[in-house]
Amino acid sequence: MRIGDAGGSAVVRQWLVAGLLAMLGSGALAHEPIAKCELVDEATVRCRGGYGHGEGAPDAIMDVIGHDGTVLLAGKLGEDSTLTFKRPEQPFYVLFDVGPGHQVVIEQEEISPLQARRR
Repeated sequence: MRIGDAGGSAVVRQWLVAGLLAMLGSGALAHEPIAKCELVDEATVRCRGGYGHGEGAPDAIMDVIGHDGTVLLAGKLGEDSTLTFKRPEQPFYVLFDVGPGHQVVIEQEEISPLQARRR
């Protein structure tokens, strides 16, 4: 089959469409939100939010929510893409929300002590 044939053109179009979809899909993964929270000390939690490609997310919404649905802290990430808050006494989770379909939930049980930086 020659490229000029109708069947050949269809094959080329299919490959072009597949290539474009693959590029779009990898770009979407790069913008996937990521977040992590750590205990600075027994009473303080620090969370950091950003995107899979390494960019921070200053001013993005990060809320602390009680398991009863009460918003304990309606927060926004600072210029360094972090939010530091007093650890609630009641059960809670952290919601990093950068838009519809782009949320990360961090359960209280997932928050561990701050790791010592390796030298």
